[in-house]
Amino acid sequence: MAIETRSPHFDNALLAPKNWGDETGIHEYFTWMRKHDPIRYVEPDGFFPFWCVTKYEDIKEIEGHRNVFLNEPRMTLAPEAELERIRALTGRKNLFRALPNMDAPDHSKYRMLAQPWFMGQKLRDFEKRVQTLASECVDRLAEHDGECDFVKDVAVWYPLRVIMEILGVPASDEARMLKLTQEVFGSSDPDSRRSLNQEGSFDSIADFNSYFRDFTAERRKHPTNDLGSEIANARVDGELLSELETNSYFVMVATAGHDTTSASSSGGLHALLTHPAEFAALKSDVDDRLPGAIEEIIRWVTPVRHFQRTAAQDYELRGKTIREGEVVTLWYHSANRDEEIFDDPFTFRIERKGPKQLAFGFGPHVCLGQHLARMEMTALFKELMNRVEHIELTAEPQYTQSNFVGGLKSMPIRYRMK
Repeated sequence: MAIETRSPHFDNALLAPKNWGDETGIHEYFTWMRKHDPIRYVEPDGFFPFWCVTKYEDIKEIEGHRNVFLNEPRMTLAPEAELERIRALTGRKNLFRALPNMDAPDHSKYRMLAQPWFMGQKLRDFEKRVQTLASECVDRLAEHDGECDFVKDVAVWYPLRVIMEILGVPASDEARMLKLTQEVFGSSDPDSRRSLNQEGSFDSIADFNSYFRDFTAERRKHPTNDLGSEIANARVDGELLSELETNSYFVMVATAGHDTTSASSSGGLHALLTHPAEFAALKSDVDDRLPGAIEEIIRWVTPVRHFQRTAAQDYELRGKTIREGEVVTLWYHSANRDEEIFDDPFTFRIERKGPKQLAFGFGPHVCLGQHLARMEMTALFKELMNRVEHIELTAEPQYTQSNFVGGLKSMPIRYRMK
């Protein structure tokens, strides 16, 4: 992908979903910006103007000033036409009202509803079940007789089952949850979207809402010991959550709780397969090297490509003034390749030392499920290292065409079980 710094070509490059099917090309753009224009104001066709923030320390600075840079009203990049469509359909600026687009004081109140399930004793109690599900996931490899598409046949199902069990969604509904998640997060990808027009993604969200509306009603009548019941019956300031808030909470947990972990797991295996010395080093000492390998995998993949914030007041960053009301796009995908932070950032090293990756964000909005994600990936890679003797790629992997959340959508492999 050639670097063209003149508008509108450059300004549109990172927004065009098809470009995200080329990881190398995307990183060329980010590398250029980090070096030449790390705080870049862009005015892309069909989108509201915004600032591109591409460096690690700048993203941490913005994330650390939660009263200056707000999550509302814009959470992710969206075309002006789509935002107008949302307003026309709902009378609101957003389809959802969930943690990613909440600010203080609501954010902490709503975060506490689910936080006990993703850290502390409840998470430790669930660890054995995660290990069992990881073992069952690798069992799927044996069922495919030596060849499969690791993403489609294995990786997507494991974290999906984990989060569905936490929520209390029955296994019989998993395929439906996966389909809807891929339609919503991958609405810009021709292999995932429901239709060629914008209404397809709205239809998928409507189906999500319908499902969780019934789910909430059932859990309020017959509560069970799961996160789904906690959310359905939760109260904030003495009041039950509205339908919008309960549905948004469920959609957030059901989608982000598996799509990102699936992307990290499959992207991690791909990184190991294309760096055979690192793969061999991990297999030779799984227990000691796996924690570092998981962190490097998460840095390498960074499945959440960006989030947005809106300035509540003027703020100066690297000599540029971000004006009140202007939007910044935090490119985590770029921050995790920042040459000033990571030594040789385009080399995959399972024993990398130094600063922590930013794939889970930073500050009050750091990912709620980060500890569960690490637990899932640790269990899965232990199973893979201990039970699979040989793995190789059989075709070139394909990436999702999405500038928000994504990773590999296909990775055919050949393998031999021990």
